[in-house]
Amino acid sequence: MARGKLRIYLGAAPGVGKTYAMLSEAHRRVERGTDVVVAFVEHHGRPRTEVMLHGLEQIQRRELDYRGTRFTEMDVDAVLARKPAVALVDELAHTNVPGSRHEKRWQDIEVLLEAGIHVISTVNIQHLESLGDVVESITGVRQRETVPDEVVRRAEQIELVDMSPQAIRRRMAHGNIYQSDKVDAALSNYFRPGNLTALRELALLWVADRVDEYLQEYRAEHSIRSTWQARERIVVGLTGGPEGRTLIRRAARMAAKGSGSEVLAVYIARSDGLTSASPKELAVQRTLVEDLGGTFHHVIGDDIPSALLEFARGVNATQIVLGSSRRKTWQYVFGPGVGATVARDSGPDLDVHIVTHEEVAKGRGLPVTRGARLGRARIIAGWLAGVVGPVLLSLLLTGIENGPGLANDVLLFLFLTVVAALLGGQLPALASAAVGSLLLNFYFTPPTHTLTVSDPKNIVAIVIFFAVAVSVASVVDLAARRTHQAARLRAESEILSFLAGSVLRGETTLTALLERVRETFGMDTVALLERSSDVDPWTCAGRVGGLNEARPLLRPEDADVDMPVSDHMALALTGRVLPAEDRRVLAAFAAQAAVVLDRQRLVGEAERARELAEGNRIRTALLAAVSHDLRTPLASIKASVTSLRSDDVAWSPEDEAELLAGIEAGADRLDHLVGNLLDMSRLQTGTVTPLIREIDLDEVVPMALGGVPEDSVTLDIPEELPMVAVDPGLLERSVANLVENAVKYSPDGEGVLVAASALGDRVELRIADRGPGVPDSAKDRIFEPFQRYGDVPRGAGVGLGLAVARGFAEAMGGTLAAEDTPGGGMTMVLTLRAAAGRPPVRPDLPAQATT
Repeated sequence: MARGKLRIYLGAAPGVGKTYAMLSEAHRRVERGTDVVVAFVEHHGRPRTEVMLHGLEQIQRRELDYRGTRFTEMDVDAVLARKPAVALVDELAHTNVPGSRHEKRWQDIEVLLEAGIHVISTVNIQHLESLGDVVESITGVRQRETVPDEVVRRAEQIELVDMSPQAIRRRMAHGNIYQSDKVDAALSNYFRPGNLTALRELALLWVADRVDEYLQEYRAEHSIRSTWQARERIVVGLTGGPEGRTLIRRAARMAAKGSGSEVLAVYIARSDGLTSASPKELAVQRTLVEDLGGTFHHVIGDDIPSALLEFARGVNATQIVLGSSRRKTWQYVFGPGVGATVARDSGPDLDVHIVTHEEVAKGRGLPVTRGARLGRARIIAGWLAGVVGPVLLSLLLTGIENGPGLANDVLLFLFLTVVAALLGGQLPALASAAVGSLLLNFYFTPPTHTLTVSDPKNIVAIVIFFAVAVSVASVVDLAARRTHQAARLRAESEILSFLAGSVLRGETTLTALLERVRETFGMDTVALLERSSDVDPWTCAGRVGGLNEARPLLRPEDADVDMPVSDHMALALTGRVLPAEDRRVLAAFAAQAAVVLDRQRLVGEAERARELAEGNRIRTALLAAVSHDLRTPLASIKASVTSLRSDDVAWSPEDEAELLAGIEAGADRLDHLVGNLLDMSRLQTGTVTPLIREIDLDEVVPMALGGVPEDSVTLDIPEELPMVAVDPGLLERSVANLVENAVKYSPDGEGVLVAASALGDRVELRIADRGPGVPDSAKDRIFEPFQRYGDVPRGAGVGLGLAVARGFAEAMGGTLAAEDTPGGGMTMVLTLRAAAGRPPVRPDLPAQATT
């Protein structure tokens, strides 16, 4: 009997529609004539899901008694007896009630699959066993019901049911997932936007890995060797040398630029076991790559470039990262090296990155015009071919009886001269021409073994041979010089392009620019010196490198290279003397350094001007507040006192009480306004010094509600919350301002909810109102001083309450942000640090979230 096939609908969180999608698929199959039954589906009271069960045959569930409560589970025997073509079994990770046939529901499904029944099931990403710790760190909830990853991976089909976090929260607020009494708690804890976004990313990445497995199987079955660049895979070639750590970190940075990228480090050892790699260094590099989220691989192969390319294509890699060769220059005589070979043979489907490191060079110096342009190894080879080659050729030809003849002898010597020119340039070719001419004259031109030439034709042949050799050497040398000039000009153009781009973007700091100068020219120290006048001493505006050098760099004259920028500014460098041709690029760097310095100073002046403007704005607003908002309660107090002191009016006890109440209310309002003004002044001057100590929220929050009516606020602060590390006075003032603001904007008859919850090492206090709310564009602006949103009357305050609340929250190491209240209104979220002395209590997830 053929084994049944398993299809799974995978979701990121409860409520994304997995069960609904499964039932929709069941209806489609029924319409096609497939025998489908519902073995177990839980709709959790969701009307839309419950409606989808209509028209489908349902197997009677098995009832079990456990600890005095009656439960229902899937009746496996009944499903086997019915033997449908397809069975719907919801909640793959469910734990069965004791007394069931198996402990886990996925074990029941295995029985159905072995019986040849196809099964369609559902599971959430948080229930995968391997992701338990990750999910707990994100949500603060440890999943009690899990399913082994292998069970899900064995499914023939895995379909992701996706939904944005905003859509899930809207469904939650509308009561489509949980009952109304659990909505607020769920939105404030498990169903937070950050949690849902992280779980969604986990689900997408997990499904992407499964898709990648399918792709690898397909490529293997069809013997596809070319790379399919479906996702970025970066292979790092390691040699066991110290540069490996640099390569791994560089590859990790490349992978971080693209979501879902993967790093694979590979070390290729020879089959004979001979290696120069350090086992200790390889162990360190293995640990490093694994810490960065990559994998380490050990491969055997005698041909390292071929083995590396074979491995890269085998894992469907898109990029290869290699380090510049650590070999000495003369060692290139034995071959071009691994990096060059891999780059040559990689083909169009693999990008090869050659990364420099400290083992190769100290800087990125421009090509110099002095010295050998063709490389030491090529010049040595050219001299060998030009001097030793003709001697060996003469010995060979003289050993042949009745040799090939003078004409052919000349061509053979000319060939060696051309080889010497191609390898070593002009001088080896000229030497080859001279040596070849002498050998031709002495051994092969009659009369032989003398330097005399009897036939004029032979003289012409030797002269033409020498002329051709010199011409070839000159052409090769000219080509080498032109190539070198082109490389130098290209390097200069790249540097100048970088400078021009940085000027346009304004993104280069002075320190970064000076460091670029030091690296480009391979210098020890680079400093930008300036002075106010010709008689003032030089001062250092910026400096990199050589901080501990014995020779201080106090004047441009103390440097090995100085480049004047202006009459009173110069760029000074120490380390070596630069050739004249490098000073053109250095002048561009110097001019750019002056521009960057001026820009930094202008930015600083602009910041100071902004601070002065902000201070002026606050002072202006303060004067306006004093002239109006503070005078209003004073006028009320003055009027009430004058009335009470009037001798010509007999006030009744009720009137006197009303006037005294007005005086008290005006004094309280005046005290509140002055308190906010003083608090804002302390925040502006940076004189707020919080006294942090550990305290329970339920000791502070009730004290902050004294300024609002008793029936206007509902408190929900669990007793098991961890203590918070705060300044009680600052916290009380912040909460008081937030609650007063929420009560002010709440409609009549609508209370304000003050709820607290713990998540990881944080405690959140949420103040939710049902007022008009604030659009996203204004959520940050409402925390600015002297800002009042909407049509609030002038007498309602000076607009400092939220600014003071956020300032105090940040002074205590917390945060304050505004969110929309589901169903309308605004929620202020005050996040505080949990005390280190008591571990935070993780809230249990509602029962429905485990399904």
